[in-house]
Amino acid sequence: MIFDSHCHLDPNTYGGDAGVDAVVETARAAGVTRMLTVGAGYGHGTAARSVAVAERHEGIWASVGVHPHDAALLDDTGWDELRGLAARPKVVAWGEIGLDFFYDHSPRDTQRRVFREQIRVARDLDLPIIIHDRDSDGECLRVLDEEGAFEGGVLYHCYAGDVAQMEELVGRGAVISIPGVVTYKKAAEMQAVAAQVPGHAYLVETDAPFLTPEPLRGRRNEPCHTALTVDAVARLRQVDAATVARETWENASRFFGLPVE
Repeated sequence: MIFDSHCHLDPNTYGGDAGVDAVVETARAAGVTRMLTVGAGYGHGTAARSVAVAERHEGIWASVGVHPHDAALLDDTGWDELRGLAARPKVVAWGEIGLDFFYDHSPRDTQRRVFREQIRVARDLDLPIIIHDRDSDGECLRVLDEEGAFEGGVLYHCYAGDVAQMEELVGRGAVISIPGVVTYKKAAEMQAVAAQVPGHAYLVETDAPFLTPEPLRGRRNEPCHTALTVDAVARLRQVDAATVARETWENASRFFGLPVE
């Protein structure tokens, strides 16, 4: 049993509801029987579409939130919608949220404000937080510290830092998620992290439809490909794939407040 802890099962990407349904069935056939579909990153309506997917499928849960790319789009109506969606039983996390100073699709001051606001709402709702952090030069971590976010649960999705940074985050109680990038030949830093992260503090993800692992790189990513990441991480940790699948299943289930069995 494999848990894809971060994918974007958006009907607008996968050819409508029927396309999503087909992707889910392919994933299940590959042993990926739990998925977290992320309700952030595709502009208006993303969260609602993710929750609808989760509610249609057993073994799929959703997050809601506003990606830093879309921070400038958040208004009072958006807040009302997110709060309403967050009350639905299939919503188990808030995110992905954070700072992205690489693309700067939203002004940095707006990203900063919306990031802090979302942390506070997630804390009020007792939902763990999924973090997107790109080129913030440590600012994202400083905000999390200042807002007391680690007390409520923090997941660094698609972790791209080094071993020292991983140890710093794990020391604060965070978990990190390893994407298919770990299969790339030039991903030495991520491979070192995958080999050394403590067994209680890591997950696996696809970030589908992005970051397809080798040897399928160049194709659209899907949750079924999580199995390739599990295999790669197992080789790096010098254990069998079943061990990695079990550890990451248990870790993801605990993080999202789901039954382990």
